[in-house]
Amino acid sequence: MGIPTRDEAWGILTEHTKSDALRKHALAVEAAMRSYAPRFDGDPDLWGVTGLLHDFDYEMYPSLEDHPFRGAEILEERGVSEEIRTAILGHGDHTGVPRETPMARALFAVDELCGFLTACALVRPTRRVADVPVKSVKKKMKDKAFARAVSRDDLRRGPEELGVTLEEHIEFVRDAMAGVAAELGLD
Repeated sequence: MGIPTRDEAWGILTEHTKSDALRKHALAVEAAMRSYAPRFDGDPDLWGVTGLLHDFDYEMYPSLEDHPFRGAEILEERGVSEEIRTAILGHGDHTGVPRETPMARALFAVDELCGFLTACALVRPTRRVADVPVKSVKKKMKDKAFARAVSRDDLRRGPEELGVTLEEHIEFVRDAMAGVAAELGLD
């Protein structure tokens, strides 16, 4: 298989992930990855399917001992490229896999932020991700009770590793998500 097509990646995701929320998260990460790819001379299709697949095993294997290791094994069995598998393994610090490529660093940077931006949009009166101001996201980051499962450290380190400012990163990912807001239920 090497690099799966978008349809093949969607098939893998939906085979293993039944949760609407997790599927929407995958779509948000895919959109952010596709948007970042040209900025780092990457292939939007490659980066997009990597984003789409990054958590496909999470519903079945949510523990740190299993996720994303089991997913990487499944992808290897299906012949998915090492580049994709390594980026997916690197999206969590607990794996010990270094993020050595722009694609791997981007996946780490956008993953938690996509979830956080979704939470920020859902508490706004319009519930539209496009309406979420950057300053509001930064303020919510200081509120430890808000979306408490999202690592604030990861939200800050992601853009640092990618070489962009936090503000620029929030705006960029928000705009990428706004491009698929209807699919995310955030329009």
